[in-house]
Amino acid sequence: MDTDLLRAFVTVAECEGFSAAGKILCRTQSAVSLQIKRLEDRMGEALFERTSRSVLLTAAGGRLLPYARQILKLQDEAQRVMGADRKGQSIRLGISEEQASAYLPGLLPQFAESHPDVRIEIVCDISASLVERFQEGLLDVVLAIRHAPTHTGELLGREPMVWVAAEHVDPTGWSRLPLALNPEGCIFRAHAFAALGRESRTWDVRYTSPSPTGINLAVQAGLAMTVKTPRSVPAGCRVLGIDEGLPELGHVEIEIHRSPGQMSEAFDSFCNALRATVTGTDCVEDVGMLSEETPR
Repeated sequence: MDTDLLRAFVTVAECEGFSAAGKILCRTQSAVSLQIKRLEDRMGEALFERTSRSVLLTAAGGRLLPYARQILKLQDEAQRVMGADRKGQSIRLGISEEQASAYLPGLLPQFAESHPDVRIEIVCDISASLVERFQEGLLDVVLAIRHAPTHTGELLGREPMVWVAAEHVDPTGWSRLPLALNPEGCIFRAHAFAALGRESRTWDVRYTSPSPTGINLAVQAGLAMTVKTPRSVPAGCRVLGIDEGLPELGHVEIEIHRSPGQMSEAFDSFCNALRATVTGTDCVEDVGMLSEETPR
């Protein structure tokens, strides 16, 4: 079987669409459709049911999918064993700076010990931008805060959001709350505005930065307050609560996106290690413990 066709097949199945698969494979939608048509001709059966709203596997496609995944995995392993990838595999990771600080110090040394030839390219940005890059095929795996459901995002758990200010600051003295937040598009910013709006509190965004450092400097100096998760509270700051007259912020959901086109043992190992690192921390509530009745 042509492994290029099988890789296109697996990617379309995972993304449930030709357009999204094309971005990951760096091909046009029509090119991916042609590849699937060629594979269907060789198999002698339709592999997908196409409607105006969805692309779903047929019974034949469902039977082929596990074999296609295994064939691609064996191909990648054979190339590695035979030295076809002597320069080492490269994994492009998208992650926020605060998540990188929390999860990578322990993960990277452990992974490097078991996979010394794998290169890790780390791209830090806000979650919405990282998911967009992933969908364009520019990243292989992304750890993100969920903004909206996608075909590729796997929910890992959730974290509480908290108000944060410098230890010496008394927020009850602020008639208009000064905020330091990420730019538009950040879900923490949106939650802050929604929570304050429900309580009819007045606020003013005094500082804006895509970098946690830019936010933290203003907060640590006592010039503003911000929204974070408990694991990201900077030194010299404290979590504010109901006693300070601030509304509850709720939770955010943590998700992982991984490219269905990557089938190597090293990539699987890295994604599994990242997943285990996130769900094994005390600050993240495991998705397996969330019931359908749990409010989002």
